[in-house]
Amino acid sequence: MKQVLTIVGVLTFVFQGITLHAQNTAVLSGTVKDKITQEALTGATVRILSLDASDVVSGATTDVDGRFSIGEIPPKSYTVSATYLGYSTVTRYNVVLTTGNTAFLNFELEPDSKTLGEVVVSENKSVRIASTETPLSIQNLSVEEIKSNPGGNFDISRVVQTLPGVGGTSGSVGGFRNDLIIRGGGPSENVFYLDGVEIPVINHFATQGASGGPMGLLNVSFLEDATLSASAFNARYDNTLSSVLQFRQRDGNPERFQGNFRVSATEVALTGEGPLGRKNGKTTFLASARRSYLQFLFQALDLPIRPDYWDFQYKITHKINSKTTLTAIGVGAIDEFFFVAPSDATPENIYILGSNPNINQWNYTQGFTLRRLVENGYWNLTFSRNMFDNQLDQFAENYDGKQDDESKRTLKLNSQEIENKLRFDLNKFIGDWKFSAGAMAQYVKYNNQTFNRIRPEIRDSSGQVVQSEVVANFATDIDFFKFGLFGQVNRTLFKERLSVSLGIRADGNSFSDDGANMLQTISPRISLSYGLAPQWKLNATAGRYYKIAPYTALGFRDENDVPVNQNLPYTYSDHMVAGLEYLPTPALRLTLESFYKRYGDYLVSARDGLSLANQGGDFGIIGNEKLNSSGTGESYGFELFAQQKLTKNLFFVGAYTLFWSKFSNADGQLSPSAWDNRHLLSLTLGRKFRRNWEIGLKYRFQGGVPFTPFDLEASQRNYATVGRGIPDLTRLNSERLNNFSQLDFRIDKKWNYRRATLDIFFDIQNALLTKNPAYPQFTFARTSDNSGFDTTDGQALRADGSNGKALILKNEDATPTPSIGIIVEF
Repeated sequence: MKQVLTIVGVLTFVFQGITLHAQNTAVLSGTVKDKITQEALTGATVRILSLDASDVVSGATTDVDGRFSIGEIPPKSYTVSATYLGYSTVTRYNVVLTTGNTAFLNFELEPDSKTLGEVVVSENKSVRIASTETPLSIQNLSVEEIKSNPGGNFDISRVVQTLPGVGGTSGSVGGFRNDLIIRGGGPSENVFYLDGVEIPVINHFATQGASGGPMGLLNVSFLEDATLSASAFNARYDNTLSSVLQFRQRDGNPERFQGNFRVSATEVALTGEGPLGRKNGKTTFLASARRSYLQFLFQALDLPIRPDYWDFQYKITHKINSKTTLTAIGVGAIDEFFFVAPSDATPENIYILGSNPNINQWNYTQGFTLRRLVENGYWNLTFSRNMFDNQLDQFAENYDGKQDDESKRTLKLNSQEIENKLRFDLNKFIGDWKFSAGAMAQYVKYNNQTFNRIRPEIRDSSGQVVQSEVVANFATDIDFFKFGLFGQVNRTLFKERLSVSLGIRADGNSFSDDGANMLQTISPRISLSYGLAPQWKLNATAGRYYKIAPYTALGFRDENDVPVNQNLPYTYSDHMVAGLEYLPTPALRLTLESFYKRYGDYLVSARDGLSLANQGGDFGIIGNEKLNSSGTGESYGFELFAQQKLTKNLFFVGAYTLFWSKFSNADGQLSPSAWDNRHLLSLTLGRKFRRNWEIGLKYRFQGGVPFTPFDLEASQRNYATVGRGIPDLTRLNSERLNNFSQLDFRIDKKWNYRRATLDIFFDIQNALLTKNPAYPQFTFARTSDNSGFDTTDGQALRADGSNGKALILKNEDATPTPSIGIIVEF
């Protein structure tokens, strides 16, 4: 913190020394396209408006390529609109213009709605982001909403938790993980796309077989917006049960090099962009690198964990001609999570040392997309490759953090997942009809070498075995193909008052015995939207969605080297959703939705009978065991959502969800899942002030999640080896944590200079010092000087723990997380 404050002071002094009498103005550039055909719109009008849209500050028209550029603008926040004869107006709110970087906006306009007698079906394209395929259960966040989110820490996985139906693992310590729980589904049920390229890993220190981790790895400086769909999925997206999260990146500056440098309490990041080659705007780039120094922060706090990560990202766009564009994107990360002995060996620190593995990971996604405009439509051809390398190591009695005694090893895992993907989609529009169809092929490779001592052998004082050893020790190396087809057709009826979308998808694979039979995964879906009045819409959807078992499960081999999970079926989920949407003003959107999700063929552990729906919110790996598909589940509830875009210097987002999440385990009975919060509430408020000051508040409330109490006898016996307590599965999820609530606060101040901008921000999570519960932890009491375990006989702790003094750590601390940082645009 002292280093950050020093940097802030130096930079403020330097910037104050820049020429004071220079005219400090901003530039806005961008494009305007037809959303249907992706053709450039020549002669479209772009206006920069005051925040209340009452005054026109400046404007321009687009050139033959659909581009515009507006200069000499006083730097501050504006509303920007794009209009074109015969098209609906699109308005962007909270567009922040600075002198340091040229801002870019890309508008996509749709043809105007028609007049229906005395009723005009006027869809407000500015605030409504739904489509015919996905008329409901869809939300959008602009880049400014992501950057300025209090407590968001520039992490999109955290920011989306302000949306309806989106929860997190509130039972983790401080609720710090980025596991996305969408409408009661598990964290492995979501898929992620970056500019149309699937990216399996979006978090550092990812849980293999799921999708979560403690911090995101995408650079928000690249993003134009993020869109979350919780149902009514477009048929082009495969392998999802709960959500599709799409990130759309902007292109680099075609005119000049520019960038930004960000330093905060946890990391430092550098981003650059500009033209490549001749300055004709045909080829642009974005590139960034980010480095964590969390390890130094935790060292200062005397915590035994040392997380360390790098991440990298780039995008290159090349316009081959007026109808053809080639885009290359890349994302990668290097993660290391290790331990050191703390100076104060408290029970809490000893538990951290013993219960978590060393993590060494790296991953990347590389993708190339060729887009070609054709008559009344366009097609996309995408090739991508992603790889995830995961190494985990854990040792018993790891009280000094060294982890080097092989005789005490409990876990050694070396695993790699590799996917090579080819996708093609064709999109055509004829009158009121819209057609899309495509195909997907993937070549998958997965290997895994695992040694996992799940339970040690325990003998009593007479030498009798009271607990047999349970060990998983195998190596696997598999490769196979995945393939899929989809089609979707949309039609507007009754002079565009009713829109209908029908979609179908089927997937298969070459790994399981009957995996090539795509009739087993026929995935139909239908969406309807009806205009009740100019500002009201009634929406509904129903569909079935399939997901293949994780590679960790498909590649598992038992003690006889048999791939016992090879023929696991696809898990499926049936969605039924209905809702109302009301748009009282161009900047305000209100929705009410009810939903029901029914699951079948869900995976259940053959060892302990626990559904995988209850797993994925911790470090390590899930699915790496023998499984069966006997599980079922359901999740249902309703959502309220209100979003006011920035007008008159004020914006807010409010979301409330009431839901129930239930899954069956080996007993076949539905019971509350680990994500059954019941109540999710999120309120975000932002206020802009003069002289580029901004304040934001965010309040989150989540109902207490179920948890399983410890089997005290088994925990006593096994703690010395496994480093954590053993849950009593006969009382699965029979207790609940207290409720989670947190208020986050953020304040920003910008200074604009001739060719640079300085932004200083202060952010504090849990500003009210609320005590938030995490899952209890089983350990043994320490001596008064923390030099060892306190035992009943004063001797060293026995291997079976029989002389240890059991201690349950409640984990109900009130811990604030302050952060101060700077962003320099140049």
